[in-house]
Amino acid sequence: MSSRSAGAARASAGQRGPGVRYLKLKLAVWVLLCALPMAGVVLQFMRGGRPVVLLVYVLLSLIAAGLYWRDKHQARTEGRRTPEKVLHLVELLGGWPGALVAQQLFRHKTRKVSYQVVFWLIVLVHQAAWAYLFSRHAL
Repeated sequence: MSSRSAGAARASAGQRGPGVRYLKLKLAVWVLLCALPMAGVVLQFMRGGRPVVLLVYVLLSLIAAGLYWRDKHQARTEGRRTPEKVLHLVELLGGWPGALVAQQLFRHKTRKVSYQVVFWLIVLVHQAAWAYLFSRHAL
């Protein structure tokens, strides 16, 4: 049995394949993408600020992951789906790290090119905002 037909057999039997592919590489990318926001949070905290930004990122990442899980579940059971604009709004507000993890864990929204373009533009906006804050204000 070829690996393709084995995967199809697993899918039809309701079984999942092996875990996240290229896990180490994807974790490295995730850590690198989170480096600027985390550095900003650390610097802000060291200067007597409150870790509000960190809490926002964590909370919205958890919400994003939950929304992705629910949307994947609804897609499988043909239930009411979460609109993509809702997913993107949560990502834009700071939930993109959790959304990125959820995409890989649930294998959801990873092949839809139009969705991925908007998602990565949101990540780019966050990276650019942090880079701007570092270059202009050194937080």
